[in-house]
Amino acid sequence: MRTIVREEVQQAADLHRLRAQLERMQGRRLEAPLLPTPPVLADLLPGGGLRAGAAYALPSSSGLLLSLLARPTRAGSWCAAVGMPDLGAEAAAGYGVVLDRLVLVPEPGPRWVAVAATLAEVMTIVAVRPGARATDAEASRLQARLRDRGAALLVQGGWPQAEAVLEISDPHWSGLGQGHGYLAEREVTVSVRSRRAAAPRRARMLLPDPAGSLTGIGAPVAAPVPLRAVG
Repeated sequence: MRTIVREEVQQAADLHRLRAQLERMQGRRLEAPLLPTPPVLADLLPGGGLRAGAAYALPSSSGLLLSLLARPTRAGSWCAAVGMPDLGAEAAAGYGVVLDRLVLVPEPGPRWVAVAATLAEVMTIVAVRPGARATDAEASRLQARLRDRGAALLVQGGWPQAEAVLEISDPHWSGLGQGHGYLAEREVTVSVRSRRAAAPRRARMLLPDPAGSLTGIGAPVAAPVPLRAVG
């Protein structure tokens, strides 16, 4: 009986060590929780939503960013926006962001990576617009801080360790008549590329819809994989 118990203990220790090694290699916790995410975007993202400890690369779209911040703040989480002096409180509120749980750092200076890492200690989501390219060492240290604290990073621009890359294309505004009216809603295609999927997933959505939120139009689809010429 003692031999069986020792074997079970050893197996549990081996499993724990293996899981730790996989976490280091993959750059994320295997059981990291999902953060509140708009359903239309959750259907596109790997794992079904924003994942704690992961980083995501976004286009320079305030609407998409604010849509990703709205649900977490409404659920009680704190978020921060770093290096975005043009991000207005009125626009954030229009997308449903709870301003009492949003911290703005418009001018972080050249040490924006250190600022983002410090905020990741206490914020659920840290959104940044890099003022300069981060070194590989800086990116690795920040990624480690995200995993340790269970925070997500949203980067307006490229990021070397991104879990997924979001892109926007084919925008179409509506609401204007013949010389009158105002822009009421914008229809866009959002595409998500990740290392977990062979082809990007995309969906048509309103960003924003008349209520200022995010609404899907039709079901998400996987983009076709281009064929390679043989010869």
